[in-house]
Amino acid sequence: MKGRRHTPEQIVRKLHEADRLVGEGKSMAVVLKQLGVSEQTYYRWRKAYGSLSPDEARRLRSSRARTAG
Repeated sequence: MKGRRHTPEQIVRKLHEADRLVGEGKSMAVVLKQLGVSEQTYYRWRKAYGSLSPDEARRLRSSRARTAG
């Protein structure tokens, strides 16, 4: 089964959504199911993108595209 690719903006949005849901008192298992990601993926995203805003993630993606192409 091939995984889905998320853009940095989508990842940051999902991380913010997870923070909101946890703040509402939902368990981490429920939050991860709602986001459609595994626990491992969530923590990997948190480590890489946890401190970014959606705008910063967009700039990161555009700068990577310029250097790759």
